[in-house]
Amino acid sequence: MPDAQAASLDAFLASVEHRAFRMASVVTRDRDAALDLVQDAMFKLVRRYAQRPPEEWRPLFFRCLQNRIRDWQRRQWLRRRLFLQSDEIHRDDAHDDTRREAGDVADPAALDGAAEAQREQAMNVLKQALRELPARQRQAFELRVWEGLDVRDTALAMACAEGSVKTHLSRALTNLRSKLEGVWP
Repeated sequence: MPDAQAASLDAFLASVEHRAFRMASVVTRDRDAALDLVQDAMFKLVRRYAQRPPEEWRPLFFRCLQNRIRDWQRRQWLRRRLFLQSDEIHRDDAHDDTRREAGDVADPAALDGAAEAQREQAMNVLKQALRELPARQRQAFELRVWEGLDVRDTALAMACAEGSVKTHLSRALTNLRSKLEGVWP
């Protein structure tokens, strides 16, 4: 791979890593698992699609990430199904208030304690509302709203028709509005 293309690919990966981590951490609720999923998606993009034109990288990367997230969810479902005890362990981990995700630590000079507590509560409500969305609605929301992909690229990333993206996003927004009423302006 030429040096210019490698530098371009590095810059692209750096530009999507934080958002990709946020998407994965909403689903996994586990910092390490989310980091692994993002890293796996990045490796797959580099191995399989680095030679593709740079404008194709974003939808291809998010398709790789969504596939990794679905694989992780299947493994977790199977693990819980086969080992009922692990379900209790995962539930305990998910409710451990001592764990913090990347980006959750605010600048103490920027917010006072009450404002920080209110912001954190609102973010927790948003994360929970996103977790409760069906997977396809969550994917459409994350890719269109958080990532800013257009309908065509979102459809490519989700491996579905453009009309399906619009339907999933509309349903996601309706669900989120009802769940976040009174919490978000």
